[in-house]
Amino acid sequence: MPRHAILAALLTNLVLLAASTSHAKGPVYTDPKQTDADFAYQGEYGGEIVIGDQRVKVGVQVIALGDGKFDSVSYIGGLPGDGWDGKEKRTVPGELQDGVVIFDDEHARGEIKDGKLHVSAKGADASGVLEKVNRISPTLGKKPPAGATVLFDGRSADQFKDGQIKDGLLQAGCTSKPSFGSHQLHIEFRLPYQPHDRGQGRGNSGVYLQGRYECQMLDSFGLEGKQNECGGLYSVKAPDLNMCFPPLTWQTYDVDFTAGTYDDDGKVVTNPRVTVRHNGVVIHNDVELPGQRNTTAAPSKPGNAPGPIYLQNHGNPVVYRNIWVVPKG
Repeated sequence: MPRHAILAALLTNLVLLAASTSHAKGPVYTDPKQTDADFAYQGEYGGEIVIGDQRVKVGVQVIALGDGKFDSVSYIGGLPGDGWDGKEKRTVPGELQDGVVIFDDEHARGEIKDGKLHVSAKGADASGVLEKVNRISPTLGKKPPAGATVLFDGRSADQFKDGQIKDGLLQAGCTSKPSFGSHQLHIEFRLPYQPHDRGQGRGNSGVYLQGRYECQMLDSFGLEGKQNECGGLYSVKAPDLNMCFPPLTWQTYDVDFTAGTYDDDGKVVTNPRVTVRHNGVVIHNDVELPGQRNTTAAPSKPGNAPGPIYLQNHGNPVVYRNIWVVPKG
């Protein structure tokens, strides 16, 4: 093998190794019934705050950070995908004290007790009680239509290379045996709860369309929604909205992928395009993907050949179910 080919292979292996290495530093929970004390407080809260004689809809996401520490992110108008206009939001740190999580800054005070978030403003006539909300994706449990290729239905991992099942769920780190051109994909995934971890070490995986283009999976609940966070087209584009639900909640991607076209010399004629719905909300609308390069750590090379569905193993116990593909054209 020529020296440049050996070097290229070595670099590729190093990239893939780095992508599959866990960065977890703290405990990892995969069962909602076996978690720490903070798990019960994290999640989404919604309702109205009365300001004088007006009622304002508000949504709050509470993020557990380990050891009784939390962040709260408040959204005027409602939660992301349920009323928030994408503009005004505010983050306030909090702490668990004697069974109550307290958020306190110069503007307001919030207390989570008895499963509700009690909010009051400072120096103003404003208060409210927000109920805990457990949102469910409207496409959760969606049945495959006629003509679909069912990759995983909980009974067999035979449609995947290196497919492993535990407790009826598909484990990370496998590649579909069938390959696809243009297609529609439905996949359901659950991220682990890792309160002490941050960034790419917190519930990391991803689904690679044609083994080339990654839609990131990551516990980025309540975060900014960047290209390397949940729903991001890795190294290409951030989601239009961060629709990540809390960890240990089942989530969905519904993807419409149109393959690129190439001439006889392998040059791009039309780039691939993709639309992604995360938990039922469009987060990428007919986005153009690069036809001459793949996203980071993709196992397949660019080109016009059909490619598989690859579920990345990044060392975190992300699991999947109800995976099916409908070929287009």
